[in-house]
Amino acid sequence: MEYRKLGELDVSVIGLGCLPMVGYYGGKYDKKDMIALIRRAYDKGVTFFDTAEVYGPYISEEWVGEALAPFRDKVKIGTKFGFGVEEKQPTAINSRPDHIRRAVEGSLKRLRTDHIDLLYQHRVDPKVPMEEVAGTVKDLMQEGKVLHWGLSEASARSIRRAHAVCPLSAVQSEYAIWWREPETKIFPTLEKLGIG
Repeated sequence: MEYRKLGELDVSVIGLGCLPMVGYYGGKYDKKDMIALIRRAYDKGVTFFDTAEVYGPYISEEWVGEALAPFRDKVKIGTKFGFGVEEKQPTAINSRPDHIRRAVEGSLKRLRTDHIDLLYQHRVDPKVPMEEVAGTVKDLMQEGKVLHWGLSEASARSIRRAHAVCPLSAVQSEYAIWWREPETKIFPTLEKLGIG
């Protein structure tokens, strides 16, 4: 396996996205099989695992936490906040500071860890200023609960605003042969700011 830097994180070039495990793309999978899959990925050199509170909801984080507990110190886990899962509105965006704190505390428990390696805002919340979101995450980083943070599906403007308050380590954006929009504004912004 090859490894590279994602911001300041050393990660495998292949990470394991854990959304499909909870049936998002079709039938739900067996917990035992998914834990075995996560551990097999680790055995093959995968050190980066991506999940979110909304995946399941909560189930993906629980399975990832259980699977990685024996070698937690050898892997990096990325998870996300920003949907109204606790309000039973998993498609509603919610990045209020109190929600972020509760989401992180819940993720820490489900992931069986004392810190989150990479915490993403899953979607930008138009009702909460980005500076408020970044400030809340910065506080969580100062408390040692979050080591690095990033954004998912954010505009170049949102990236700049967040980074000005609390430097970002990574940005997730849809990018494929049929969707190359990030090349115009996102990639240049990331390169200029030194974000993975």
